Amino acid sequence: MIKLIVLDVDGCMTDGKIVYTQKGDELKAFNVKDGFAIVNWIRLGRAAAIITGRSSKIVERRAKELGIRHFYQHVKDKLAMLENLCEELGIECSEVAVIGDDLNDYRMLKACGISFVPADANHYVIDIADVVLSKNGGEGAIREMIELLIRQEGLEEEYLALWT
Repeated sequence: MIKLIVLDVDGCMTDGKIVYTQKGDELKAFNVKDGFAIVNWIRLGRAAAIITGRSSKIVERRAKELGIRHFYQHVKDKLAMLENLCEELGIECSEVAVIGDDLNDYRMLKACGISFVPADANHYVIDIADVVLSKNGGEGAIREMIELLIRQEGLEEEYLALWT
């Protein structure tokens, strides 16, 4: 059973673009459908975490909006962070699903129970992923992952009951 999903940000929750204004402000675009799926995953009693290599107030705000309690930025060793989080939650890495898109996610993707990558992920992580999604990062890949997990976990009735 998957108890936790771990999300990378740039290239998974976003399309990987970072836009700077002339004033130096950073802009990112998040897919509302991905956010909707994350919120509903949490409503089903499952946990979500963000483990990202960069730091951004925008990502911090998005995590709060979605109710993601486990939020880690500026992480250089994502696998070590995942292992620490699993220990803290009292779960095994085999009970974790991870989505990542690039080499800094490689070891974390290999260590988890089921690994997902967006369609436009780096070819090295595509080669080791359990599931290559049909959607690109920032374009519904997170929602696709969560809905695949909902089917796999037999949670469809419960999921739909949130809205019927």
